[in-house]
This record gives sequence, structure tokens and C-alpha cells, in this order.
Amino acid sequence: MSATGLRPPRHQADPRAVSWWTVQWLMLMAPLAGAAVAAYALFTSRPGWLGALVAVFALGCLALAVVAPRVSYRVERWEVTDDAVYTRTGLLTHRWRVAPMSRIQRVDTARGPVQRLFGLADVTVTTASSAGAITIGGLGHELAADLADHLTARTQATPGDAT
Repeated sequence: MSATGLRPPRHQADPRAVSWWTVQWLMLMAPLAGAAVAAYALFTSRPGWLGALVAVFALGCLALAVVAPRVSYRVERWEVTDDAVYTRTGLLTHRWRVAPMSRIQRVDTARGPVQRLFGLADVTVTTASSAGAITIGGLGHELAADLADHLTARTQATPGDAT
């Protein structure tokens, strides 16, 4: 692959990110599954075929909450070189993002309450691109802080107007 071509990122999220993502999925899917079961119990005459359909739906929601984070962990990648920040995300459709150092305008870190429980953080790299910022999620909070410091120093040392 050429130096200017699309570069496959080398790093995965922190392994603790799988647990964090599982909690996030469960926070979304458990109420959805519970609402389906409650609606079945409260608002129908409880036909057996509909009960089976609701049970399959509820189990599917919970299975998705367990499987999706593990697939994300295997698929999502990131890397920072002297020239650019590279990410690959997406479960069904892989999305590659490249941000040249000369185009980086801002570097942020974020740690939500659940992330703090798992010792994780996100690093967001903002450019002038209309596609939006690039987020490297699920990093150990120390690595995220070091990465933000490195990106800030590297961006300042890179010639260009960041636009």
C-alpha cells in the first residue's frame, strides 16, 4: 500500500470497552424488550402466537445487546501516525476516516459517568471537514489523555492552516 493510500488502522479499543458497550446496549434494549412484554401482557388477549413473537423479539433484543459490542470490538480500529489519524468503524458498513495532521483544529477527550466506572475515555479529533469529527472511542483514560497530548503537540508542529 502506498504512503498516501488508505491505511489499515492497527489498534483496537481497550478490552474494557466491550463491557461498557454492553451496558450501553442493555440500557437501550432491556426497556425495549420489557415494553414489548408489558404491552403483550396488558393490551392483548394473549394469543399464543403473539406471545411467541414477543418472546423472540425480547430475546433478540437481549442477544443483540450481548453480541453487538463483541463484534464492534473486533471491527473497530484506530491509529495515529506522524501524518494522520485513521479510524475504521461500523458493524455492517465499514466507515474509514482519515484526518491529516495539518487539518486538525481541535482535540477533545470525554469521559461519561459509565465510562468512568470502566476507566475509559473517548478522544475526538475535529477538522474543518463537513463529515464531522473523528472519535476514537473506548480507550483507557490514561491512553486517551496521552493521545490527546500527543495529537495536540503533533498538530502544533505540523505546518498548515487546519482548514
